[in-house]
Amino acid sequence: MTRITAVIIGAGHAGLAMSRRLTERSIDHVVLERGEVANSWRTERWPSLRLLTPNWQMRLPGLGYAGDNPDGFMPVADVVATLTRYACLVGAPVRTGMTVQAVRADSRGFEIRASGDVIRARAVVLATGACGLPAIPRIADAVPARMTTVTPLSYREAGQLPDGGVLVVGASATGVQLADEIRQSGRPVTIAVGEHVRLPRSYRGRDIFWWLEATGLLAERYDEVDDLTRARHLPSPQLAGNPQVAITDLSRLAARGVRIVGRLGNITAGVAQFSGSLPNTCSLADLKMNRFLRRADDWATAAGIDGELPPPHRLAATRVDPRSPLELDLNGREIATVLWATGFRPDHSWIHIPGARNRLGHLDHHGGVVTGAPGLYVLGLPVLRTRASTYIHGAAADTEAIAGDLHRFLGRQRQ
Repeated sequence: MTRITAVIIGAGHAGLAMSRRLTERSIDHVVLERGEVANSWRTERWPSLRLLTPNWQMRLPGLGYAGDNPDGFMPVADVVATLTRYACLVGAPVRTGMTVQAVRADSRGFEIRASGDVIRARAVVLATGACGLPAIPRIADAVPARMTTVTPLSYREAGQLPDGGVLVVGASATGVQLADEIRQSGRPVTIAVGEHVRLPRSYRGRDIFWWLEATGLLAERYDEVDDLTRARHLPSPQLAGNPQVAITDLSRLAARGVRIVGRLGNITAGVAQFSGSLPNTCSLADLKMNRFLRRADDWATAAGIDGELPPPHRLAATRVDPRSPLELDLNGREIATVLWATGFRPDHSWIHIPGARNRLGHLDHHGGVVTGAPGLYVLGLPVLRTRASTYIHGAAADTEAIAGDLHRFLGRQRQ
């Protein structure tokens, strides 16, 4: 049995950043990782994936981007290399191959059981991220048994899929990127579209993330957001890490031969049924995009930089084919694969602390401080403390705040 002050679970960007913060405060700790550093990036991302955020936003405590392509977008292999280098830079005490089976509260803090070892700690930080499991709807059970089903966590390339059409369910960043990639392989692709966030890759000569940061949107705190639950479940914007592509949206997919249909509502006797609200869904996404672009224009005017930028402009409305089908028979041979790009959810099934969960069974936290379980913290979730928490660079501010709270918690225990 091992005793230590704090345990961080997960050696991704958030866990490593937290390790740096605890080292700064001379808090002894260990980082437990089920695989290797950046394990999810190594094993659960398709190789062609690039970050949605530009390289200049790859900022972590003690690390800034120092490459020669600040406006580029980091591929998976470079993310792995960067995080591996960062772990060495900050001297993170990572123990690899440590799969956590259970975390329980005890009289002196927490008991962590991992790969045959028992560790007792006064504080625990959960940094396993928001994408532990695919969020697959219950209607997936009604997909005909003959069909292949995949998720973004298991997808690697179009060549792994059987010949035939592919139904991509979900039109967030993941859905539109994979629909585009699979269509380029020559396969027929249909994408089922629900609520989505449409944004241009760049606007008035600046990357959209420059605008999101400059206008203060990413800095909005969790306790300032009108509908926090909704904000934490918003789909990721329809973007791709490709500066040569002005926009990755439904109109572009349609122009490339992807069939656009409404949200998948049900599958009955092998027949997929789609919502007829696609035009309204797309109009709402266009409206929200233009609302943000107006905010960007207003900020540029107030900041006095209008003259330094190209003039404001607007994108054409999303084109919706009025012949979009409302049903698709999955019993036939038209569709061979269903790809569930319906989002992700964190996996905290090994947390056995009843007071840490709300009535829905989810971890209940305020800005990363888990309620009902003093000394327990969580990192790496969308809009954890600000809207920037959704992205890698948001971990810098998040870990500073969480480490400060953890340090104060330990101080109170000593009194």
